[in-house]
Amino acid sequence: MPTSPITAGASCEVSADLASLSMIANDESRVTLTAEKLRLLCKCAHCTRARFDERFPERFPGIAIVEVADLGYGLNISFSDGHNRGIYPKSYLAQLAES
Repeated sequence: MPTSPITAGASCEVSADLASLSMIANDESRVTLTAEKLRLLCKCAHCTRARFDERFPERFPGIAIVEVADLGYGLNISFSDGHNRGIYPKSYLAQLAES
């Protein structure tokens, strides 16, 4: 079974326009996810509750990635709307990249 580039010691890079995040594996393969997709698919407790209460937005037009902290097992991504609670496990990012 092939290993996803995201889970194989990948580094990350935010695009110059802050609109996407690329994961780059040691073999230089690259997977890119948009900021809007990442924000929409955040699984933190705050976003999960907002979805449950039917008050989670359907879109985040113009959302930007303002900071990324690599926690080893995943990334803590901060967005231009002030949201910074989401931790994205690298296995979850790999799933998002495949969808």
